[in-house]
Amino acid sequence: ELYYKRIDEYFDDEVFDSNFLLYLRTMFAFENWHSALEMKRYIKRYIHHIGWLPDFTALRFTKYNQYESMILPMVKYLENAGVVFHYNTKVVNVEFDIEPDKKQATRIELLVNNETRFVDLTENDLVFITNGGCVENSAMGSQNTPAPYNPEIKPGGGWDMWRRIAVQSPDFGNPNKFCYDSELCNWMSATVETLDQRIIPYITNICKRDPFTGKVVTGGIVTVKDSSWLLSWTINRQPQFRSQKKDHCLVWVYALFNDRPGDYIKKPMRDCTGKEICMEWLYHIGVPENEIEELAENSANTVPVMMPYIDAFFMPRNDTDRPKIVPDKSVNFAFIGQFAETERDTIFTTEYSMRTGMEAVYTLLDVDRGVP
Repeated sequence: ELYYKRIDEYFDDEVFDSNFLLYLRTMFAFENWHSALEMKRYIKRYIHHIGWLPDFTALRFTKYNQYESMILPMVKYLENAGVVFHYNTKVVNVEFDIEPDKKQATRIELLVNNETRFVDLTENDLVFITNGGCVENSAMGSQNTPAPYNPEIKPGGGWDMWRRIAVQSPDFGNPNKFCYDSELCNWMSATVETLDQRIIPYITNICKRDPFTGKVVTGGIVTVKDSSWLLSWTINRQPQFRSQKKDHCLVWVYALFNDRPGDYIKKPMRDCTGKEICMEWLYHIGVPENEIEELAENSANTVPVMMPYIDAFFMPRNDTDRPKIVPDKSVNFAFIGQFAETERDTIFTTEYSMRTGMEAVYTLLDVDRGVP
């Protein structure tokens, strides 16, 4: 019943004007035109945690950012086990032999330092494909430059690769259901690094916590509900990076409506420099207007990021638009990540990425073990 249905086909203004929906969409980045099916999954998945979401005690946090806490240790572990990583390499396509009783990946087409190469595959090779990608086409700005908005899908990216794969079998999903219009699935974030102690009292006044205690600071997401950008911000445990100066605080700012003029900076977020985004944030946390520009200039360094496809997985879909993790009759390949279909969990989570990987490995290798 919910295939291809939008959230706004099921609810009216009573819901859209409620604290509950403000809470849900700023926590998980839903827009009103996104998938009612996925919203249903989220409510079923998290509703029993709702009492512990305001202060984030329902969640677990790594000590540092996820790259340093999770990715780097895994890379080192795998390198020590003999795994070889190939950098400056794009997977352009995976070719398949499709038969009624067997599907086999037969060749990988690569772009290595802009040179085309091929890797032939046997039935005994295993191929794990991350199709699509929510951070595809993302671009960073700086303190004095806006983050460029690049919605066009480029050759060799995750969406381009998935399109090439999908035309080979209807079992390989339908990427065009997710990436056809970046205006429906983009939003922006920025990191504000404070350089001295002048902004800190405004943070403490709202959070009632000292950012330098080594604990999760905001204890949840702070949303400016009357912000025209629908601006939110949060501060995780400091320092977030091992090399971060101990007296600097890193604030994550994000907004769902980056095409609307701001309340202090009278232009869309996507056209703003890092400094201008910081000025809008400072305005909303109560900094006197005559101090805003000077603080944004000298007491912070702000880096904006535009993500054209960050919400692509929330686009309305059915149960075949994402391929199964291990498609029927597959002998040597699986799909992993946010655009592979599993029954039990919600996308945009670390858990989803882990689960698709575990299901892929356990299924192809006949590992008799449950996925937690």
